Amino acid sequence: MEQKIYSTAGKEVGSVKVPEALFDVKWNGDLVHQVVTSMMSNTRQGNAHTKDRSEVRGGGKKPWKQKGTGRARHGSRRSPIWVGGGITFGPRNEKDFSKKVNKKMRNKALLTILSQKLRDGEVIFIDELAFETPKTAQAKDALQNVAKASGEAMLFDKKRNAAYITTDTHDVNTVRSFSNFSNVKVDEFRNVNPIDILRYKYIVIENPQETITQLEARIK
Repeated sequence: MEQKIYSTAGKEVGSVKVPEALFDVKWNGDLVHQVVTSMMSNTRQGNAHTKDRSEVRGGGKKPWKQKGTGRARHGSRRSPIWVGGGITFGPRNEKDFSKKVNKKMRNKALLTILSQKLRDGEVIFIDELAFETPKTAQAKDALQNVAKASGEAMLFDKKRNAAYITTDTHDVNTVRSFSNFSNVKVDEFRNVNPIDILRYKYIVIENPQETITQLEARIK
């Protein structure tokens, strides 16, 4: 499949042939859901923690004698029915929320999402992002030009989670140039995962030929 490549000046500068094995994978919602929910569970820290009746302070003495007071019998102030007592069935920090995700499943989910986004016109290929120094104004112009050339106005206008820009190598100037945009994220393509590309509407891929090479090596 041939896809257009745009420059940051807003011009079509060529095309790239994307392999169908990578960008024409049939949508599998069940797989994507399983992988994404598992990955989110693996990042869950589980810091919430409550104390049960064996861990709270106090309760060494019986509150009152067993009989003769007219009140209900109680053996400890640590009881869950007392204010300040232990918590029954509360969250515990020893709970493990992690779930196993096979590498093949994770890679297949990534290709599935990329393929669907390409079919929806939400994958944009650009030739190069080059900034001699960090310049927000230049980054803004580049994003606006690419949006206009590709016909995807929301790439520039969308206020939240507009674009996930992937680069083939880490470039400090590029990252800093886009750092003032709250709706744009810049990262190396090797760090791309299903959660990130689902979170953003558009995926902007720099140097697509190198990216395809990385992707082919990743799924082997």
